[in-house]
Amino acid sequence: MPTGMSWATYLKMFAASLLTMCAGTEVVHRYHQQDNRNLKMQLCQELHE
Repeated sequence: MPTGMSWATYLKMFAASLLTMCAGTEVVHRYHQQDNRNLKMQLCQELHE
């Protein structure tokens, strides 16, 4: 443990950082999932032309 930090504080910080990381990965996943859908639609349109 870092010097001067209690277990409770350390665990709170760890939990907050873990939740933030998970929320960030979900945002990135949803953002790129939309890009993939648009890319698939563009490819299908180009193939059918």
